[in-house]
Amino acid sequence: KTPLNLITPTPTIFTEMDTLQHEGGELEWKESARWVKFEEKVEEGGERWSKPHVSTLTLHSLFELRTCLQTGSILLDLEGYSLPQIVDDIVDRQIADGLIPADLKEKISFVLLRKHRHQTKKPIHRSLADIGKKPVSCCVLFVDPAQSRSMNDISDTPSSDQLKNKFMKKIPRDAEASNVLIGEVDFLDKPFVSFVRLAQATTLGGLTEVPVPTRFLFILLGPHGKTKSYNEIGRAIATLMVDDLFSDVAYKARDREDLIAGVDEFLDEVIVLPPGEWDPKIRIEPPKKVPSSVLNLNELGQMNGSAGGAGGGEDEEMPVPHELGEELKFTGRIGGGLWLDIKRKLPWYCSDIYDGFHIQSISAVLFIYLGCITNAITFGGLLGDATDNYQGVMESFLGTALAGTVFCLFGGQPLIILSSTGPILIFEKLLYEFSKNNDIDYMELRLWIGLHSCLQCFLLVVSDASYIIKYMTRFTEEGFSSLISFIFISDAIKKMVGAFKYYPINRGFKPDYITAYKCECIAPDQGESSVLCMFNLTDLDWSQLSKKECVKYGGTLVGNSCKYVPDLALMSFILFFGTYSMTVSLKKFKFSRYFPTKLRKLISDFSIFMSIMAFVGLDMLMGLDTPKLIVPTEFKPTRANRGWIVMPFGKNPWWWYLASFVPALLVTILIFMDQQISAVIVNRKENKLKKGCGYHLDLFWVGVLMAVCSFMGLPWYVAATVISIAHIDSLKMESESSAPGEQPQFLGVREQRLTGILVFVLTGLSIFLAPILQFIPMPVLYGVFLYMGVASLSGIQFWERIKLYLMPAKHQPDFSFLRHVPLRRVHLFTLVQIICLAVLWILKSTFLAIIFPVMILGLMVVRKLLDVMFSQHDLAWLDDILPDKDKKKKEDDKKKMKEKKTPEPESDEEVRGNETPGLETVFLVVVYLIVCQSICCVAPDTNTVCFSSLSHSVAEKALYNTYYSLCPPALQSLSC
Repeated sequence: KTPLNLITPTPTIFTEMDTLQHEGGELEWKESARWVKFEEKVEEGGERWSKPHVSTLTLHSLFELRTCLQTGSILLDLEGYSLPQIVDDIVDRQIADGLIPADLKEKISFVLLRKHRHQTKKPIHRSLADIGKKPVSCCVLFVDPAQSRSMNDISDTPSSDQLKNKFMKKIPRDAEASNVLIGEVDFLDKPFVSFVRLAQATTLGGLTEVPVPTRFLFILLGPHGKTKSYNEIGRAIATLMVDDLFSDVAYKARDREDLIAGVDEFLDEVIVLPPGEWDPKIRIEPPKKVPSSVLNLNELGQMNGSAGGAGGGEDEEMPVPHELGEELKFTGRIGGGLWLDIKRKLPWYCSDIYDGFHIQSISAVLFIYLGCITNAITFGGLLGDATDNYQGVMESFLGTALAGTVFCLFGGQPLIILSSTGPILIFEKLLYEFSKNNDIDYMELRLWIGLHSCLQCFLLVVSDASYIIKYMTRFTEEGFSSLISFIFISDAIKKMVGAFKYYPINRGFKPDYITAYKCECIAPDQGESSVLCMFNLTDLDWSQLSKKECVKYGGTLVGNSCKYVPDLALMSFILFFGTYSMTVSLKKFKFSRYFPTKLRKLISDFSIFMSIMAFVGLDMLMGLDTPKLIVPTEFKPTRANRGWIVMPFGKNPWWWYLASFVPALLVTILIFMDQQISAVIVNRKENKLKKGCGYHLDLFWVGVLMAVCSFMGLPWYVAATVISIAHIDSLKMESESSAPGEQPQFLGVREQRLTGILVFVLTGLSIFLAPILQFIPMPVLYGVFLYMGVASLSGIQFWERIKLYLMPAKHQPDFSFLRHVPLRRVHLFTLVQIICLAVLWILKSTFLAIIFPVMILGLMVVRKLLDVMFSQHDLAWLDDILPDKDKKKKEDDKKKMKEKKTPEPESDEEVRGNETPGLETVFLVVVYLIVCQSICCVAPDTNTVCFSSLSHSVAEKALYNTYYSLCPPALQSLSC
């Protein structure tokens, strides 16, 4: 068999069907329909094309087409350079085969060489000079052979109308044409049928509407009285030519039998609709996603975790294992994974820069920039409250700019956006309280924790520890991604609800009693003369002071309207929900029917920026004092008594430099899990990334930035899942030349470093942009946060399965997993995920949020246990098959082969008990142990559960028991 990578892809075929018309007594070929993927007809009025629709054929027309191919002439790989020469060869073959008499040659040639009027041309009206002239008809018997050449109406070169035709944008560059000519003449008593495949695609002048070289010709001329039948046969062959299956046969056919076999294969796939239950005049809209007959069997398993077709029959192949690519293969060498990452990413470095020069990058930069500065301000404010301003908004801005720029310049996956996270915030709060209560210098202790964590990250990098990510299936990814998305959504709503507390709605205000509302400023008592002397306001008219001046000078506000606040909460809600809803609407605008395609795509790309600008303008127009974005205006530390560099020695006892290794271990777990799970989500195969990824390289730079940020007293940074997903969503590419009726195809993501670099450079320059940024209302940015959270849920199978709970079975979408897995099993699997998500949410909402990444490892344990509850077939469609399952199956097959060749040992347990545990086994068992012991205070019997969830390897279980007997006291005290 020919390797798949050596198979030449079949070119896209553009098919045009022309019918023979009598216009003013003259003959001409008039375009009646065309196909790229779907059919477009010329409407009866002749002034416009119909909407693209799925071709509906009669079964009888397909059988008649089959008969035509059996009885007509077939010319394969004909050497043709012009239409007259090709017509001569076709007619000569018909004569040679005895299908037509020789005296009809000139008449047929005359008809086939008439001019072609395409839909782009206006109808040709006869001039006054032509009136009275005898029209030329198809039944003229005295045509001189020499005149036949001179009366050839087809030009040898494309006309200006063809070259200027905008329809060329809808046709791929490598496309070839198939021309179908259908007509009735009165000099034939039986059909004239010919199918031609040229050896090389040739441009035949004005034959085709667009200047596309012709590769195939199908000609059907017949006697009068069967117009509808001829047209249906022409539509049938035109539809077959744009079918992936038949076009492949047409290109590779060696004789007539191959073509007929192709028709039979097409007939095998045909679905017949009863005529009484369906109106053939109804035009079927093109589907949003067209299944490819060629790629369906190969891609289905990759996309859904199972190989085989959609039928799900008994012969379906076993599900393929969950594979993440060579990036996570265990090399067994020190730093082997890191070196492979560098070799993989280095050749793409230049293209990572110049690929960013695109207008789409501008919208992505504006979108992610606003998300980053909002995140920096939010976390900066919370850090300032948690650490008594040792770290604040200024440190958050500087750290975001520094860490993000370095990571986007040198990281393995520059599409990842770094940010502070909730677990790190809680760790900082606990660490500051611990330092304060024990008279320890917080910044120096934090520096040493950062340095130890940096070294631990390096150890994970050189030992290829990212290998564990291979065991994170869709179950774990969706649980983590859904949790972060829900956090974004809930935080945005919480902040919006908080506005109603700061600016309560004036429910007690009654417009009819407005005359009773007043507020006066009363001067302080004479006993408070010190205040009067301080400001020298003894002769001041207190009734004329403003509210701020009254409070400043010690006056008292008296009256029932003194606490009146305009309905800022309502205005804030309008800005919040308006920004979100307008962004969603404009994002979908590219699928609307208004405006040209390029304008719709441009509006969709800049949807978030346009929404923000619209509601910022509305806020300025209303002039209300809504809460605004506050950005630092001076470059200095938030706390006055600290500098930009933290000294490592001098304030804490020396033994703290070593003891900080223990809390650093927890930070490393936080960093490792947050970073790598986010990287897995970004590097999903659904995103069609082509430049590879670099898990080890990413972790290396995160470790370096941990040390740098610790020395400068800046927050620690790790991959932000939701913002990274939003970054990818804003850089998605779609095909520009899509066939009429065909939805643009997702091509992948614009992989480059430029957008991330610009985002973080702008974040660092935000101090100088403060006069502009201060006009942005915070509710507008909360709306952007809400959009990020909701948008990141799209495409998650878990979310789609949750919605199935609310749908009756007859209204449920036709998901592939519903075809293969019983609905009750789908609901059970979803329920397990919901419970896990609820547990993670509860942990996140308490002080236990600091062990949140450890609980992500717990999801891996739960996924391991699901192998007991669900069959591998069900898990293949609902999740992914664990690599161990495939590996164990192969090992069992090898053992069976060995058993046939060698005598059996005394005991299989003895053989497997003598296995020496490898580095992989040690690493996986240690991970299981840490997870199980981290929740030991909640579930004392965890050891039994975790022990049973391991694979059946005696070596693994023996090693686990050894570790468990040695380490529980220390680990229990550390985790509990």
